Amino acid sequence: MSRQITETVEKIALPILEAEGLELVDVEYKKEGQNWFLRVFIDREGKPIDLDDCSRVSERLSEALDEADPIPGAYFLEVSSPGAERPLKKEADYRKAVGKNVYITTYEPIEGQKAFEGVLTRFEDNQITVEEQGKTVQIPLDKVAKARLAIVF
Repeated sequence: MSRQITETVEKIALPILEAEGLELVDVEYKKEGQNWFLRVFIDREGKPIDLDDCSRVSERLSEALDEADPIPGAYFLEVSSPGAERPLKKEADYRKAVGKNVYITTYEPIEGQKAFEGVLTRFEDNQITVEEQGKTVQIPLDKVAKARLAIVF
């Protein structure tokens, strides 16, 4: 049910974001405590997302969601930037992340481990190549449970 909702919200949000020159990074719909939250993460190439961007998108998206009414019951809508540890979801996200530090978890062990942190050195043919502590690991995209940019201190 929540996957169907997130897919519907993506379809509703995309034209709004495209008109604003923004990119849809992710949509989450989850229950926390007694409340449901619909979180929409947006970004833009070359210029950080600010509060005005989030407010504008939130207003337009809220109106569109009220009209389409794809979500039964009450929920809180949050529109924000994905932050420094941006999730990697689409192939384009992985391509943009080449040369950056990433943190990846997999559904099953690869070379004896399920968590990898290092530099994403290549993405091609649905394979992620990560350089981790001097060794190179190839991770098939369909084995990735979660992936995000990682901050290195």
